[in-house]
Amino acid sequence: MSRPRGMMDDLPGPSGLGDEQGPRGQDGGGPPPGPQQPRPPLPTPYVSFAIIAGAVVMFFLSDSLGRNLVTPEGGRYGVVGPLALYGPWVRDGEYWRLLGMVFEHGGPLHLLFNMSAVYSLGASLERGIGSWRFLALSLVTALGGSAFALLFNFNTVTVGASGMILGWGGAMLPILTQQGRREHMFWLVQVAVISLLPGVSWAGHLGGFLFGLPCGLALRQGTKFYSRAIPVLLFIAAALAVVAANPQRHGYF
Repeated sequence: MSRPRGMMDDLPGPSGLGDEQGPRGQDGGGPPPGPQQPRPPLPTPYVSFAIIAGAVVMFFLSDSLGRNLVTPEGGRYGVVGPLALYGPWVRDGEYWRLLGMVFEHGGPLHLLFNMSAVYSLGASLERGIGSWRFLALSLVTALGGSAFALLFNFNTVTVGASGMILGWGGAMLPILTQQGRREHMFWLVQVAVISLLPGVSWAGHLGGFLFGLPCGLALRQGTKFYSRAIPVLLFIAAALAVVAANPQRHGYF
């Protein structure tokens, strides 16, 4: 998954929450500008780095920690990683897979594409909104992606951070400037096309994106509104994931 070109440069302020201030002194209303001061160092995107580290570690450990899967229909998946999303296993109580799937990947290229998006898109967004807000956003979109994957592909093994990454993309739409939004939409169209390829979880992508959008709208309203809205969105995503993990109980499968 590629990154959108430089769109985080267009966030409407240092925090991405609309706190941009214009320069002074250009119309004689203040002192003339002095020499340009060096920019402070960028904050460290701890959450993004943790996601990358966890995914790389799991890539090397999955085969030794996973187990073989043979579906009731006779399909053979081979060794399935300990964090991969698979509906019947989640239904049986392995709920950690709802979030753990973001650390599992299907091969080196899958890992490389997703982690490059985490390093560029995720780290930039995390620096823009802060690590705690970014962590909450990531939890909501990861759960949303897993919920949709279970709703539409309950008996399919699903792995990867793409749903969460698409959630970041959805959250960015309301907080980008007009120019940044145009570039962002071009990237989203590319990802939408990729989502239709065989073996790609379009449902996980869609779920992450749809849960990311309200998070972005809450971010646009400011930090206080976001802090109140995010627990509600997290509860909704978790509740939908639990319902999707128990289709027989809720009568839709």
